[in-house]
Amino acid sequence: MVAVALAFALTVQVCATDRASGFLGFDRNDYPGDDNLKEFHKTFVFTGYWLNNPPGSKSNTWVGTRGRLDAAGFGFLVLFNGRLYRELKANAAELGKSDGQAAMVAARREGFPARTIIFLDQEEGGRMLPEQKQYLFAWADEVTRGGFRAGVYCSGIAFVEKGGTSVVTAEDIRRNAGGRDIAFWVTNDACPPSPGCVTRSGLRPRESGSNFAEVWQFAQSPRRKEIAGRCPGYDADGGCYSVGTASRRLNIDLNVAMSPDPSQGRKTH
Repeated sequence: MVAVALAFALTVQVCATDRASGFLGFDRNDYPGDDNLKEFHKTFVFTGYWLNNPPGSKSNTWVGTRGRLDAAGFGFLVLFNGRLYRELKANAAELGKSDGQAAMVAARREGFPARTIIFLDQEEGGRMLPEQKQYLFAWADEVTRGGFRAGVYCSGIAFVEKGGTSVVTAEDIRRNAGGRDIAFWVTNDACPPSPGCVTRSGLRPRESGSNFAEVWQFAQSPRRKEIAGRCPGYDADGGCYSVGTASRRLNIDLNVAMSPDPSQGRKTH
């Protein structure tokens, strides 16, 4: 049976256990706090987990929380915040290699086992420039050599270039990956294909528009007005909140995967 939460105007409707659909998870830059884990786990089976400082943050509040999340029953989406293009003007490949090493050091320190998929957060969309590709693929190669699996978090939304050519970042990366085994966590919060800050029975990553995606982030918080301005389910302040936590103002991004542990970061499977 599908466990469906009551529909509130400003909260998330959830299908948590329908095995015909994907598994629901959340991510956010800040650790939600130990006191909220039980409530979140009523809805979500996996969580994002930052290995370094999230975008725009000067610290990482996820450090040291893996054991508590594992004990609470969560699977993981393990994230490493990558470099922006302006940081890659020189030695992009060397930066990719050193950041790959840093990602593995952090993953081991946090207790993630070998073969855990670490997703490189690629915040900038559009066609990847040469330096961005050098960085990303050097990072992926280093992580793979070190006994982990490489993944990338990137846009699945079409970007129209000046000449009218449409480019999807995820497809551009995959096309240029040279046969590398890279897992894709695709973000596409445009409606459609996203249902907005809600979920429905049968939601799957392939509905993102990228049929090779292993994870789909279908809602971001706060809502991006230029992309998701007309999407339903968001709060008046633009936030996306889960049933049971809306009053605490713990805004979240929503994800769906076909595995309850998309990074395979739990020690027992």
